[in-house]
Amino acid sequence: MVDAVLFTLAALLVVFAGACAMADSALSRVPRVHVEEFTRDGRRGAKSLAKVINDASHYLNLVLLLRVTAEMTAAVIVAVAAVRIFGLHWPVVVVVSLVMVVVSYVVIGVAPRTIGRQHADGVSLAVAPVVYGLARVLGPLPRLLIAFGNAITPGRGFREGPFTTEAELRDLVDLAEKARVIEHGERQMIHSVFELGDTLVREVMVPRTDIVFIEKTKTLRQAMSLALRSGFSRIPVVGENEDDVVGIVYLRDLAKRIYEYREAETLERVESIMRPPVFVPDSKPIDELLREMQAARNHVAIVVDEYGGTAGLVTIEDILEEIVGEITDEYDLERPRVEPLEDGTVRVTARLSIDELEELFGVQIDRTDHEVETVGGLLAQVLGRVPIPGARAAVAGLELIAEGAAGRRNKIATVLVRRLPEAPEAAAETEHTAAAEPADAPGRGPSRADGGDPAVPSQPAENGAHDAGTPVAAAPRGDGVRR
Repeated sequence: MVDAVLFTLAALLVVFAGACAMADSALSRVPRVHVEEFTRDGRRGAKSLAKVINDASHYLNLVLLLRVTAEMTAAVIVAVAAVRIFGLHWPVVVVVSLVMVVVSYVVIGVAPRTIGRQHADGVSLAVAPVVYGLARVLGPLPRLLIAFGNAITPGRGFREGPFTTEAELRDLVDLAEKARVIEHGERQMIHSVFELGDTLVREVMVPRTDIVFIEKTKTLRQAMSLALRSGFSRIPVVGENEDDVVGIVYLRDLAKRIYEYREAETLERVESIMRPPVFVPDSKPIDELLREMQAARNHVAIVVDEYGGTAGLVTIEDILEEIVGEITDEYDLERPRVEPLEDGTVRVTARLSIDELEELFGVQIDRTDHEVETVGGLLAQVLGRVPIPGARAAVAGLELIAEGAAGRRNKIATVLVRRLPEAPEAAAETEHTAAAEPADAPGRGPSRADGGDPAVPSQPAENGAHDAGTPVAAAPRGDGVRR
């Protein structure tokens, strides 16, 4: 009689454990949008389901605790009943263990989870009131157990528990790719979504040195010229200096104002049509910033550091590129890193390292004056401003010419590099001396661009509003930044 009661109790516990597994599977799978629909329709159990989904980790941890408790208790009861009937012999222990493994895997693990996944909506509505009621009865017990487990576990624990963690979801995504359920690119995008919350604005922003600014006192004509030449449709407006960003000027606003009142391009200043800027700290997670930008319908924000200075600029495109990769358009050209040309000039990407440039031309560039790593950064530092197509500079006997555009931002994609001709005084020197000849050697005037204007002015063009004269034909392709 006692043995029959024990086996019956064990069977009931197995069924309960299976129900917990089914509830876990269903609650993990039900879409939030379905829960909202159920709530609007007044479905039975919808309110409880909404509360469970809003704090899913707490309730799922409770369900897991109940399942483990029922499963282990059932195994112990079956073992006790078997020993009472057959005696304490090792074959009995082995058989009972094997039977409970099969029951746990099939009856508790596979079958209920399959039902929960197949009928997630219906099962969730049915079990949510029960789960919610049990949570009110048991209170914070699961969280206390998780806190205790974290305390005795080396390293940093998980506040919400290690169950159904991001790592497990990532593993499921990897398995889905191996099973050809999703493509490789889809897997990468899903992983990128997980990483959004761990990525800070400072990691994706365009640094201050790569931003094209314009002073608020410039005319609309000068702003239009800068927008057309740089290819940027949104340009930060500064007051006294680059830390004093007072607005953002939009190419659309410029074009509209000049179209409506032709004389405005010379009579009105940028500050008359600029829009107020949005400031964000550089320590802000980009997933939060993305939600804020979507809500405010804003596409660009100025990034400030802990001291309130301008650290950079971030656009909604920068954030989206963290998910989908580089966003390009018809203006993008894929070029090799190093491309020799017929006239002896070499076209290199702006991201080519200075070490590679030195090896390519056999020169030595003084790093004490140039604390940069790439050719594009070297050109910008020598110029003292953000280079735009056509800008030139000389360094270590080489002439660097900014060329090309990449993406909507018209950033410098490639740089033409060629050796400068030897000056008469340097002709008798050794090859090494000629290779290291300074750019302002006697007999050779300063490099010029755009019809004779010095490419390296005696004073850097302040705040990036350089050469803002007569507009030239260029395709505006983005915000006032380069990456």
